Amino acid sequence: MRRFDFVTLKLFVSIADEGRLTAAAEREHMALAAVSKRISDLESLVGTALLYRRPRGVELTPAGHAFLHHARRILENIERLSAELSEYGEGVRGHVRIHSNTSAIIAFLPQDLSAFSRQFPQIKIDLQERVSSEVIAAVRDGLTDIGIFAGHVPCDCLQILPYRSDRLVLMTPHDHPLAGRESLQLLEATQYDFVGLQQDASLQTLLHEQASQAGKTLRMRIQVRSFDAICRMIHHGMGVGVLPEKTIYRDLRDLKLRSIPLSDPWARRELVIGIRQYEGLPVIARHLVDHLVGREASPIAQDGER
Repeated sequence: MRRFDFVTLKLFVSIADEGRLTAAAEREHMALAAVSKRISDLESLVGTALLYRRPRGVELTPAGHAFLHHARRILENIERLSAELSEYGEGVRGHVRIHSNTSAIIAFLPQDLSAFSRQFPQIKIDLQERVSSEVIAAVRDGLTDIGIFAGHVPCDCLQILPYRSDRLVLMTPHDHPLAGRESLQLLEATQYDFVGLQQDASLQTLLHEQASQAGKTLRMRIQVRSFDAICRMIHHGMGVGVLPEKTIYRDLRDLKLRSIPLSDPWARRELVIGIRQYEGLPVIARHLVDHLVGREASPIAQDGER
């Protein structure tokens, strides 16, 4: 196993992405014969076939899928090492990686991360927006230090800490039949067309599950990728939609929308922080976790004390 080289690992990832040796060779600026030789040598080294050769390209064998998973993690760690060492050379003392769902990024993280950066300006924060299921997978696979996601999403593999809570509201055009209500249940809106997020978003899954439990089906007319797009679609009469209350940052009078609280018990939604293990985090990542959950953080360790 110590005979693996990074060029071959990167080449194998390219082959998996492209599905053809020729395309991977072009992507990595290598001769096709050299690509074929490297893969043959790799399969000999591991003692099993990693690719099925097909007339129109290649497919991963089960062993190939396992190899790809580890190859991606190795290359990710190498990139992270390079980035961290570069930052130390530039006077930055380190960085923390966060993956978060959209709700937390819009409603809470700008203020929280800004306050943390003022306290610890030497720490760089790498924040990426993902749906909750992807956040959980990234933390589990070691691709990020900290994950923030919806608390109702099943997650038995991580250590969970409370972060924030929010309430779900129904957004309607200002002249909609429901616009005059002070509150309502989701069931009362299922007769109308809905504008929602893409299918893999945790909020969308929650709404479909709750409607199904009530014996109803949401009439999804349009699915988009952002809360802002949902509001714009509703403004133009394309349906109603459910959003976390604290993500509604636009002036509702300009968009001619109404925000109606959902009275369902599940409409009070929790956001949580997920980590693999608190004690195993880098010191700077533990400081950020402490900050996000409201615990008092101790001073950053001096060089040599980490």
